[in-house]
Amino acid sequence: MIDKLRQALTSRQKLEISGMGLIEAAVLIPIFCKDGEYHILFTQRSEQVPTHKGQISFPGGGRTKDDATLLDTALRESKEEIGLSAKDAEIIGELDDTPTTTSGFNISPFVALIPYPYDFKLSLYEIKEIFSVPVEVLIHKAKKRKEQYTFGNQVFVGYSFEYRGRHIWGATAKMVKQLLEIWESTCRS
Repeated sequence: MIDKLRQALTSRQKLEISGMGLIEAAVLIPIFCKDGEYHILFTQRSEQVPTHKGQISFPGGGRTKDDATLLDTALRESKEEIGLSAKDAEIIGELDDTPTTTSGFNISPFVALIPYPYDFKLSLYEIKEIFSVPVEVLIHKAKKRKEQYTFGNQVFVGYSFEYRGRHIWGATAKMVKQLLEIWESTCRS
């Protein structure tokens, strides 16, 4: 399955966004296999961080001058936030750039296969907790919604997933939706 997903991710044309004055950022979307079932790892941000307090997200953040690439950003932030070593993240592809409407970021998502189990070390300043959701649950059992919201004078379409009392929404849900669409099309082929 992962080889098919890698092929699907690397053979597609990634939508890149630039020139909109957004802050460059990157996230890592960690996937692991537990008991023969693939899971996506999420973080819940702490209430202490300056942006996206308490929200469900992926490990990541803004690009710094020391990051040669956005992949470097995703890997550095993953190390800082959850203690995931770059050598333990096998990058299998990228999703489309995902702009945020309220905080002004342009997020480059990188999909990675990680080992399981893993000895995560959370930065409690940044991350309240980590959890995972099986991919098949997100596809078939999670409560999904398509939502419209207004920001300024524009109407946007957003998505959300609810699973066991957790609400995945915004840019994170948009990335999950895209990954699941690719995942499902890969499974069918």
